[in-house]
Amino acid sequence: PVEEGEQRTVEIEDIGEQGDGITRVERGFVVIVPDTEQGERVTVEITDVRQNVAFAEVVKRVSYYE
Repeated sequence: PVEEGEQRTVEIEDIGEQGDGITRVERGFVVIVPDTEQGERVTVEITDVRQNVAFAEVVKRVSYYE
């Protein structure tokens, strides 16, 4: 569903046990984004893709009006 280096704008849906933001992309694929809050919209870059989860870092914080 995602590839390393890919950028996309997502909304953080949940906060995981470690305090990292969680969003879901195509077919419910989970992407974990540290340093985010629930409900926040961010543009992220995928840094690591595993079999059932990916990790990303924030490139830009997006306001709801963009």
